[in-house]
Amino acid sequence: MNESELYRSLGALTGNRDEWEKNIPYVSSLLSSESVRIRAKALWLLGEMGLRHPSSIRDSVPAIASFRDSAEPILRERALNALGRTGRGDWRLVEPYWADLFRFARDREPNVRLSFIWASENIASNTPDPYGSFMPVFAELLHDRDDRVRMEAPEIFRVLGRRRPEFVHPYIELLRAISETDGNRVVRIHCAGAIRAACRE
Repeated sequence: MNESELYRSLGALTGNRDEWEKNIPYVSSLLSSESVRIRAKALWLLGEMGLRHPSSIRDSVPAIASFRDSAEPILRERALNALGRTGRGDWRLVEPYWADLFRFARDREPNVRLSFIWASENIASNTPDPYGSFMPVFAELLHDRDDRVRMEAPEIFRVLGRRRPEFVHPYIELLRAISETDGNRVVRIHCAGAIRAACRE
């Protein structure tokens, strides 16, 4: 099977969730593929499998986590996504790697910084408490030089605002200022949404 055929077969598997659990070992084996494209697709699919079948993905988590240090930005990005989705399914599986994820808030590639935020949102959806001491990291991302990162950064405040509003309250004035002055309309909207989530009556 050539690369294109293999990629298409992974696409077909993505749409067939009933086959996911038994195919975790197979998809994990593709992490050793010579193709960056295949490894990236496998990482993405393993993250979705990890959300749905966290107990079955356990043995694959160290291999997924190893791609955090890849020289290929897309593989760092996909590794963070996969850890986030798996951590949403079962925090304990990613806890050994969790503190290390925060270095990616300053990754040179904006897509990796974006994936760090997405991963954090996923994990915080079910396990918000560990984030209480790390809010300054996300506050810095509200001022990121990349628009896409700045559009997503308020969303972690929204996620945490619904679950642990006390984590977000110290940043309400900052979020309000950005919601009123930022040049990007989506950033303004997302900041306003984070405020509403944290200040519900």
